[in-house]
Amino acid sequence: MSVNLIRPEGPRPDDFKVSRRLLGGLLFAGYATAAVSQSAEPVVTDDAGLVTGTVTLPAPDGFDLPAYVARPEGEGPFPVVVVASEIFGVHAYIQDVCRRLAREGYAAVAPAFFVRVEDPAPLSDMARVFEIVGAAGYEQVMGDVSATLQWLGGQIWADSERVGITGFCWGGKVVWQAVARFAAFDAGVAWYGRLAPEDGATGGAPWPVDLAGDLKAPVLGLYGEDDRGIPVPSVEAMREALARESQTASEIVLYAGAGHAFHADYRPSYQAEAATDGWSRLLAHFQTHL
Repeated sequence: MSVNLIRPEGPRPDDFKVSRRLLGGLLFAGYATAAVSQSAEPVVTDDAGLVTGTVTLPAPDGFDLPAYVARPEGEGPFPVVVVASEIFGVHAYIQDVCRRLAREGYAAVAPAFFVRVEDPAPLSDMARVFEIVGAAGYEQVMGDVSATLQWLGGQIWADSERVGITGFCWGGKVVWQAVARFAAFDAGVAWYGRLAPEDGATGGAPWPVDLAGDLKAPVLGLYGEDDRGIPVPSVEAMREALARESQTASEIVLYAGAGHAFHADYRPSYQAEAATDGWSRLLAHFQTHL
């Protein structure tokens, strides 16, 4: 069945709009079971001229961390983009994002942050998905990002002097956190990642709104004006924090009429105009800074 997830983290009872018809199996093999839309027409980027596959990286805690890689054929070295997934992990949509980046000349790497517990992509039980995501704490995730950067440093096709990061939903928040923590990143693009705690919540720190002064590279934030999980006041608070910390190279674009997950072309939330404009801005941002 199809779930219209409209918040980046933590659903509420009225967030679930379940389709009346059973899917009878996923229409698009490999997409997140809990979120795929019966009416979606996801972008599918082939791998002709690309090198794609899954590798394993040694994480700081000893875990063998899987990561999907897509890069152009040839020796390179190619500028690198780390891709931080949404809550459904490295499923078909995230893999396709990696291939889209590879078609633009980047080597894209998407670490599978959640699989220590379980791969969330095949699941239809949203409660279980959020349990899995909740188990991936800040230090584990930052350790996995560090492992990815170290692994990339040993690849002859990767230009470790030109490294960016992008992420969606849960991964959008990771972008802000990673750029604040690692000087290796030259740019970040955060797609609708939560910026501040909602309703006084204490979990989820450190929050991007508190990290503005620590950003080590320019971040482009892409947000929807109608995102019920990331209200406009939190976006404005982040803008104010960036201005206060003189982070003039970072900016946030707020799309009128767009809700959460407007780039996710396999979900009912997809909005082509905002998604297309956001992707163009991502490419321009990386071209400028990588």
